[in-house]
Amino acid sequence: MPSTASIERLAAILSSDRFLTQPEALSAYESDGLTAFRTRPLGVAIPETADEVIALVRACRDTGIPFVARGSGTSLSGGSLPVSGGIVIAMNRLNRILRLDPEDRVAVVEPGVINTQVTAAAAPFGLHYAPDPSSQSICTLGGNVAFNSGGAHCLKYGMTSNHVLGLKAVLATGEVVEWGGPGRERLGPDWCGLFTGHEGLFGVVLEITLQLLPRAECFHTVLAGYRTLEQAGDAVAAVIAAGLLPGALEIMDALALEAARAAVHAEYPPGCEAVLIVELEGPRETVAEERVRLESILAAGNPVAMRPARDAAERLAIWKGRKSAFSAVGRLSPDFIVQDGVVPRRRLGEALRRIAALSQESGLRIANVFHAGDGNLHPLILFDGRQPGALARAEAVAGSILKLCVEMGGSITGEHGIGVEKREFLTDLFSPDEVDVQKRIRAAFDPDGIANPGKMFPGTGAPALTHHGLHPLEREGVIFRE
Repeated sequence: MPSTASIERLAAILSSDRFLTQPEALSAYESDGLTAFRTRPLGVAIPETADEVIALVRACRDTGIPFVARGSGTSLSGGSLPVSGGIVIAMNRLNRILRLDPEDRVAVVEPGVINTQVTAAAAPFGLHYAPDPSSQSICTLGGNVAFNSGGAHCLKYGMTSNHVLGLKAVLATGEVVEWGGPGRERLGPDWCGLFTGHEGLFGVVLEITLQLLPRAECFHTVLAGYRTLEQAGDAVAAVIAAGLLPGALEIMDALALEAARAAVHAEYPPGCEAVLIVELEGPRETVAEERVRLESILAAGNPVAMRPARDAAERLAIWKGRKSAFSAVGRLSPDFIVQDGVVPRRRLGEALRRIAALSQESGLRIANVFHAGDGNLHPLILFDGRQPGALARAEAVAGSILKLCVEMGGSITGEHGIGVEKREFLTDLFSPDEVDVQKRIRAAFDPDGIANPGKMFPGTGAPALTHHGLHPLEREGVIFRE
């Protein structure tokens, strides 16, 4: 354990009310979106300026105390879980949009800014920030950068890394670096590209320069219901094969639909086992031409029903059901694991059949919600953590899904990252030499291994994780299940 003097040095950087050590205060930081695990940190530092973050990181370097940077704690892979004997640096109060330039179409933001706040600020100028993870109303840009977050519209617009033009960060060595800037032309190494997706293993982001895009002039959103998941998957393949590039292509299966109905009273066509959401966007003339082609392609797949959104309210209602799917599943099951594998689009149907077989073999229900356009699966494995062995069975199924993704030529993560959840599967995807290269890159930024240790790499020692069935605040009676 760190010495009292080391802890006092960290605490002295901030006012007493912004360095938390009381057990009841630490409870809120024990877990993140991967609520199957918890770890109590040594303390939680709440800086308000970049200089305070830099001072904290340098003090951690000097004392050897590990740290984990955290925003809203929405990581679904355990990426922002604390480390036993370490501190959490909570970045939420660094939440200013420092500059928004509509002419250059850039925004410079602090890491605690919420994803949707950028689009809200840019909207009066006809601009928006494209990456839209399902948690976008609460997740922070710092976390989006750390995990290279995607979202429903990443098929057309790409991931966070495609929209980060510049970064300012403090590395785990205490060095402050600035890369890129408002310009879109680059010479030399792509440091921003390397840093985006670092999962907190390099240091802490202090400022982010984001690319803004013109908001589409017109949207055309269609919800199509199908009798089987395979039919919905075939419709995706047909849309892509026709040369259309929708803004989004999303699929929800029957169990996910049931959850969305219960949570937000979403309306879906009766008698369907899956719905496909397709959204075209762009200039009005282009969308008018593409919608005719789209409706012809979808009709050829014999859907149960097709429902184009007639106005902005109906479009919002369609997306509300999709965006709520993860949290809505909580109404169907006390606990669930969200997986994040990727398969080639042409093998979506095969992957879904194999996931259904795993569900039947394990006796665990699995809801499927995924970014069908790029093959990014999000199976939600439902279980009751209060039942002995239930979590272990759910984790075994999750591992089997990751392995089948690799076998099919895909990946173990599309946008959630490796974190704690998937680190033992890293060697299924990469060779020992490739993993070694990644470790050497990490060591160049963090030679002492104090930045988010125990994450991503197998065999590096778990951060004192403990399984649990209830969220820490739920266990203490602060929050309750419905």
